[in-house]
Amino acid sequence: MATQIPLAERMRPNTIADYAGQQHLIGPGAVLGNAIAQNNIPSMILWGPPGVGKTTLAHIISQTLDRPFFSLSAINSGVKDVREVIDKAGQLKNFQQQQPILFIDEIHRFSKSQQDSLLGAVERGLVTLIGATTENPSFEVISALLSRCQVYVLQHLTEAELVGIIEKALREDAWLSQQQVTLKEHEALLRLSGGDARRLLNVLELVVNAAAGKPLTITNDFVLRQVQQNMAIYDKAGEQHYDIISAFIKSIRGSDPNAAVYWLARMVEGGEDPLFISRRLLILAAEDIGNANPNALLLANNCFQAVNVIGWPESRIILSQAVTYLASSPKSNAAYEAINRAQELVRKTGDLSVPLHLRNAPTKLMKNLDYGKNYQYAHAHAGNFVEQEFMPDAISGTKLYDPGSNPAEEKLREKLRQQWKDKYGY
Repeated sequence: MATQIPLAERMRPNTIADYAGQQHLIGPGAVLGNAIAQNNIPSMILWGPPGVGKTTLAHIISQTLDRPFFSLSAINSGVKDVREVIDKAGQLKNFQQQQPILFIDEIHRFSKSQQDSLLGAVERGLVTLIGATTENPSFEVISALLSRCQVYVLQHLTEAELVGIIEKALREDAWLSQQQVTLKEHEALLRLSGGDARRLLNVLELVVNAAAGKPLTITNDFVLRQVQQNMAIYDKAGEQHYDIISAFIKSIRGSDPNAAVYWLARMVEGGEDPLFISRRLLILAAEDIGNANPNALLLANNCFQAVNVIGWPESRIILSQAVTYLASSPKSNAAYEAINRAQELVRKTGDLSVPLHLRNAPTKLMKNLDYGKNYQYAHAHAGNFVEQEFMPDAISGTKLYDPGSNPAEEKLREKLRQQWKDKYGY
């Protein structure tokens, strides 16, 4: 190759017009696009999977608005680094320069003390913070900082957008455009990329290099052969992160403790963050086991707390116990389905009024308006139950929780049937 700069870096967009995807954020009339056009961007967290353009978007915002740009990686930056950048930003403000942008990649890896060190600068307007994360910021960013930032969710790139990135590289890259390359099939490139544009361009570059300057027709078979011979590009959990966690979750959901602990070992050996694994177990315990075994959520939560305290390498034993227990537990997604049905119902029915007898009545006026009138206190009745209406009248009798077919939830179903008779069809 004529250059040592990776193709993904050579093809990094510099303008909104060249940016692929995320039209829901930066397209015509979209919220972030409008903010950029008005030069009035808030501090923000860009949340999305790898390779969808979080870092690139931060650079484009800075260049479009002609703002000073500071960049830190949460992997190798500490509180001292953050404070040095904030001091530089303060000096720029003293010289009446535009408010700098401070970009922090993988902000979810910042500790509480590191995030606290950012808070004052954001509050005082010394910097506009742009954080990038692949993890849910509700779990990873302290509430005080999160409340001062807009969260923008970046979506997976579509097949058409990914193919467009390949074609653009073949057409516009100074080196690639000189090669005799024909794109006949793209499915293997897309599958290996996992929707990650950076990885897609890395694989494309690897494949074209394999042709050694000879005319090349890219087919799925050729791509797979070349990648198998060059597996070093998938050298850690970072590249197979989403495929392996998917196999891990599906193995537990499928009640196979052997496969589940195998995929756990793959993540352990690949250097995956143990807290990421234990968080996924917490979600799975509620989503896939639920009331079929309520102890599963307790164990998963204890696992999360223990991993947080113990650290490596002993945490692998705690994770193994939790994984094998959850995989061996009876399964039910009834709680997950219940909240899905409830949210769908809320979206369809709108803002239904709370029945008067269920309303809070802290003032005399509210009592005079019959707030709380005729409410029956369940503990004052036999069995701590009395039949009364808890739903808005318009959706009375709508069953949202349908217990699963397992011993624990069959007992719940029978109890609900005895209490509510035919009302909910239990």
